[in-house]
Amino acid sequence: MASSTPPTQDPLTAGLNAVSNGTIKPTLRYADIGINLSDPIFRGVHHGKQAHEDDLQHVIQRALEAGVRKMMVTGSDLTESRNAIKLVEGFPGLCYATVGVHPCSAKSFVNYPEGAEKLLEEVKKLAQASRDAGTVTAFGEIGLDYDRLHYCDKETQLLYFAKQLDLAIDLQMPLFLHSRAAAPDFEALLRERLHHLPKRGVVHSFTGTLEEMHRLVAMGFDIGINGCSLKTDENLAVVKEVPLERLQLETDGPWCDMRPSHASAKFLHAAAPELPRAVKKEKWSAELLVKGRNEPCAIGRVAWVVAGVKGVGVEVVCEQ
Repeated sequence: MASSTPPTQDPLTAGLNAVSNGTIKPTLRYADIGINLSDPIFRGVHHGKQAHEDDLQHVIQRALEAGVRKMMVTGSDLTESRNAIKLVEGFPGLCYATVGVHPCSAKSFVNYPEGAEKLLEEVKKLAQASRDAGTVTAFGEIGLDYDRLHYCDKETQLLYFAKQLDLAIDLQMPLFLHSRAAAPDFEALLRERLHHLPKRGVVHSFTGTLEEMHRLVAMGFDIGINGCSLKTDENLAVVKEVPLERLQLETDGPWCDMRPSHASAKFLHAAAPELPRAVKKEKWSAELLVKGRNEPCAIGRVAWVVAGVKGVGVEVVCEQ
């Protein structure tokens, strides 16, 4: 005779169900608009070697418990965009993806065996099909990065940023953008296409100047803020001036964590959200963080610093 005892749920499924039925009700809710969950480090792979168990389910469970209700998983080239889509298909309603080729990966167009136009075609097909399926919500990560020209030269970046912007126009998708030390060229390429981009988008992981921020906001773009956006007093002065209705929160994990040496630390006093203890990867444990690996559960600390810088309640930041 078959047992009537229901099967035991794994913790992640239980957590997702608890969110959907209202059992887990954190005081604050967050959307992490930039998280690289498809990075192998969230599967326990560090520098190409399996250092500990695949712990993606624990990462997502911690995010849920911290109040994260939406995550946008970043695509950085064709392969990683496909990986991001595959991952988010397992978490409908919680995770969404982006599709695009990061400026540091723009040489992949030159090196694509079937040619650059074929790669552009493949990127467009993937974005369109996934957008229509409801798994992809933005085109990116695309842009310019003149800080890391050793990955890709300026001319190649410019050419394929322009071509990908034109794909986004064809698709009429909002943009997930990257800009480092390239503001004049970055803004010029956007400005000449603005009337074709009614959905605009977000310039994520913003570390630019006050003047750059004002120009981008005037063009209609949102500003993504994470730990890298909060490192220095100059960064904090910029964040203070970003209109709250144009500011988006992100972690950009596994990177851009906040550290005691950063200017943001002075806003992380006793009332800020606590994080689990972090240990070296060799001492990995399911309930602990891994040192040097940022996670979406840290989004509350980003919100807390933004609130402190702006002099408003963290509830106001989260609700906006």
